[in-house]
Amino acid sequence: MEKKKFYITTPIYYPSGKWHIGTCYTTIICDALARYKRMQGYDVFYLTGTDEHGQKIQKVAAAANTEVKTYIDGVVGELKKLWKLLDISYDKFIRTTDEEHMQAVQKIFTKLYEKGDIYKSQYEGWYCTPCEAFWTKTQLVDGKCPDCGRPVELMKEESYFFRLSKYQDRIQKLIEEDKEFLQPTTRQNEMLNNFIKPGLQDLCVSRTSFDWGIKVPFDPKHVIYVWIDALTNYITALGYGSDDDSKFKRYWPADIHMMGKEIIRFHSIIWPAILMALDLPLPKKVYGHGWLMFNNDKMSKSKGNIVDPFILCERYGVDALRYYMLREVPFGQDGNFTNEIFLKRRNSDLANDLGNLVSRVTAMVAQYFDGVIPAPDKKEAVDDELIAMANAMYASVTESMDKMYVPEALDTIFKVIQRANKYIDECTPWILAKSEEGRVRLKTVLYNLCEVIRMAAVILQPFLTETPEKIFKKLGVSEEELKDFKSIEKFGAKIDGHKVDKGEQLFERIDIQKELKVMDDILEEQKKQAQQAQKKAQEKEEKTNVADINEITIDDFARIQLKVGKVVECQKVEKADKLLCSKIDLGEGAPRTIVSGIAKYYTPEEMVGKQVIVVTNLKPVKLRGIESQGMVLCASDENGNLALVTPEKDITAGSEVR
Repeated sequence: MEKKKFYITTPIYYPSGKWHIGTCYTTIICDALARYKRMQGYDVFYLTGTDEHGQKIQKVAAAANTEVKTYIDGVVGELKKLWKLLDISYDKFIRTTDEEHMQAVQKIFTKLYEKGDIYKSQYEGWYCTPCEAFWTKTQLVDGKCPDCGRPVELMKEESYFFRLSKYQDRIQKLIEEDKEFLQPTTRQNEMLNNFIKPGLQDLCVSRTSFDWGIKVPFDPKHVIYVWIDALTNYITALGYGSDDDSKFKRYWPADIHMMGKEIIRFHSIIWPAILMALDLPLPKKVYGHGWLMFNNDKMSKSKGNIVDPFILCERYGVDALRYYMLREVPFGQDGNFTNEIFLKRRNSDLANDLGNLVSRVTAMVAQYFDGVIPAPDKKEAVDDELIAMANAMYASVTESMDKMYVPEALDTIFKVIQRANKYIDECTPWILAKSEEGRVRLKTVLYNLCEVIRMAAVILQPFLTETPEKIFKKLGVSEEELKDFKSIEKFGAKIDGHKVDKGEQLFERIDIQKELKVMDDILEEQKKQAQQAQKKAQEKEEKTNVADINEITIDDFARIQLKVGKVVECQKVEKADKLLCSKIDLGEGAPRTIVSGIAKYYTPEEMVGKQVIVVTNLKPVKLRGIESQGMVLCASDENGNLALVTPEKDITAGSEVR
């Protein structure tokens, strides 16, 4: 019988800086789900990778004085080290600079163009470089990007567009009728009310203002917009558009696209529309989880409040970090990381509950039965609750994992572990060991405890990747069938006769106050480094701005409209010693009103009749309540002298200055 397929993806990560635990969250969640499905017998394909094109990465590399690909290779190398450290069991790591991906994207773009779903036009709109996102003016929040809150810039260029508006009705019907497609349900209303129902606009899918990206094959001055490039990785990674698309036929459609809520719009609206245009099946589920905050504040390299996963793993263990991420963060909502909660969770759950249970039980088996797990002999009523909880554990965890309730799944497991610790106190093995009759009963007690520990270790394998194997070693369990999910569907496996190995503690208790001081010192150092980096970046930007002022291109100059005007009226602005208000004829039918700070140098009578040079395409501004519709050019020297810039001889009002 052919195995059931399960295809799960993280978003592909943007290599623009230092990796932190916020980056790890999605990947660890997906890894736990992928491992769980593999242990259930599914044929799993788990995809992750990096999104390496776009204007932002080109700017970051330039700021680092490094070739773009060289810069990316270094940052991606660090990410792969992190995934190896965290035991991330991905089946493929895709980079959007992979040759096979780029070729497939060009084929997809061409196919959509030939179908008429992509067309060329002019684009003018607001662009957020950090988010690689275009916005309409009405979508901006206080004039800034609605996603990240950072400044946007007005872009105008020739572009190719994807007919997103064509698929509005189908996208709306999808989200309204298929309640499983977009999760959690709060995201459905957000997408419908904020983006879809107000009307989907056609999407700009190419750029000409930078060149770091995949070229449009039939128009190479255009670079394919990053979201077409990035989103299609989910199918190009499976071989779509290549000579071998066997994996695509095998695994598509995806079972779960997992990502942070900030990019849910692209995955739940744009991506389905692209797939519809390609006549391909849609993913079964798109899940946008919350953010992982630090002390209830968003992690930011500039703030210096990022938490380094390498440091956490080195000091406290990989499984401690994996456990915190999977257990503490309420799935689908924003989670909060604090050093104190992390350390307390490690002490209470991993050191006290799990570690102490394994240590106590293996020590008693070693002391009372020469290290050999005894066969059960005398059962009593007190055993029933523990055995019932152990028997129910697998079904309960499976139900939670199918709904992606990962913290609830771990809660179920640790309730069984906590019940086992209570069972020790109820049965008092140290008293049973004192009599012959008691030692008969003790066999059952220690067998029950060892079996519960084994069952817990089996079901913890998708979540903790080092600890379960350590537990198996302590129990002397080497048989693969005793590590399999099928072996925990019912309590009572044949583990008696196995030789235990007490060994070292699984998790040593740590001095929380001492460790908090260490972590605070690390964070303080990070903040200093962030401030220094910010200062250097600002100094570099100031130098760059000076260079930009000294040198402009002919295109920059061509954007400035200069015309000759004649002053027909002029008067002082009330309660403003420096300002004159002039009516200037620019050959437009009616004169323009222009306010200038030249009252110390010219009287209104001197101004009337003069020809002046005016910047005519300057954005109007209000000065002392008067709307000024341009700028009169003047020259000034270091001694404070000022003179109007005028034509050498009279020329028709409205003549262009070139």
